[in-house]
Amino acid sequence: MLSKNQIKEIQSLHQRKQREMQQRFIAEGAKTVSEIVLQKSSLIDTVFATAEYLDQQADLFQKSAITIQEITEEELRKISLQTTPNQVLAVCHYLAETLPPVTGQTAFYLDNIRDPGNLGTIIRLSDWFGMRDLYCSPSTCDLYNPKVIQACMGAFLRVSIHYTDIKALQSSYPKIYGAVLEGDNLYKTSLAKGLIVIGNEANGISLETASFLTHKLHIPAARDSEAESLNAAIAAAVLASEFFRQLS
Repeated sequence: MLSKNQIKEIQSLHQRKQREMQQRFIAEGAKTVSEIVLQKSSLIDTVFATAEYLDQQADLFQKSAITIQEITEEELRKISLQTTPNQVLAVCHYLAETLPPVTGQTAFYLDNIRDPGNLGTIIRLSDWFGMRDLYCSPSTCDLYNPKVIQACMGAFLRVSIHYTDIKALQSSYPKIYGAVLEGDNLYKTSLAKGLIVIGNEANGISLETASFLTHKLHIPAARDSEAESLNAAIAAAVLASEFFRQLS
């Protein structure tokens, strides 16, 4: 049974300020928690799970020294951010300092991406397409937002996320591509390794960041499409796929 103090302490991690002060974050859902247990169990402080989940996943925790506390579904709802919590929640420590980036390799730069679902999805995309590093502007959503952790499905364990100004990357990336509404046709452009800039969901790439672009790319729509633009994560997926196709 969770105490009132435990509930309050876990709920505090819903807030970025508290996460940064405590250097801890929340991971929710069976898939995400199992990824952390299997790949980096040392991050886990405590697993809070229902009896049904613990019975189903007995083998997962059999050889680990992880602290586990059985809770009810009602208690899980009190500490979860999800409308329909998924049986398990883990309180984890922040990752240690990320590995130095492998500069010159193809990677995304996220310019003020604010939606945690988009950030989490792009982290997952980076993992899928073999990008070891992901760069984010300082104003981009917090990696440890619970919705980011949920959306990336454990990919944050395999992709190093770096928060930095694009100016600091200019010397390492002679080719900086930007996804814009008016630019060269993605499918008719010969691509090379470089930095791929994805802009803010509402405003696109900022003027300051755009000044560093060396190539502007456009994802063409079908002739009869009336859509104004693509979601940031979808655009990232299309770009990553074409870069992978040409460079692999």
